[in-house]
Amino acid sequence: MTTTRQIISLMRHPNALTVYRIIATPGIVILLMYPTRWTTFLAAWLFIAAAVTDFFDGFLARRKGLVSDLGKVLDPLADKVLVCSSLIMLSNLQWIPGWLVCIIIAREMAVTGLRGISAEKIDVSATQLGKFKTGFQIAAIIPLLFHYPYFGINLHVVGLTLLWIALLFTLWSGIDYFKKFFKAIL
Repeated sequence: MTTTRQIISLMRHPNALTVYRIIATPGIVILLMYPTRWTTFLAAWLFIAAAVTDFFDGFLARRKGLVSDLGKVLDPLADKVLVCSSLIMLSNLQWIPGWLVCIIIAREMAVTGLRGISAEKIDVSATQLGKFKTGFQIAAIIPLLFHYPYFGINLHVVGLTLLWIALLFTLWSGIDYFKKFFKAIL
């Protein structure tokens, strides 16, 4: 029988923050299924809250000595679910090009596959390039989710500009990862 104390302890665990990112994703998707100024505003703030947990789960895990194999697998998965779902919905709304989303998702799938194959041969933790890639993807998605102009700022243009930068980091970090993989196996 689970006690309240066990539930509270579980909720304080860094992996709970990671799970929050996964749980927040359907909320963002549902809000974007009915795009209005209000629902996109809510979707953007839900995305921001979920994205912030990406920093805190790792920080807390290291600080409290709670780094786990589950967390090492769940954290990048949660990032991919959150980012890819948001990009797919933005593409579905025709707010961003579908081909660009395909390239980003294809890179994510390819690198995830390589990580699975090469976990014993090379370091599969996120590189600085990978962190920049994720940072720019998140930075692009936020104004794209807001979509509508606020305070005279065309957030859609801001988001598209950041998305192009994110695409460059996505390709660069993907190529870097493949080079490391082939160097390790040859």
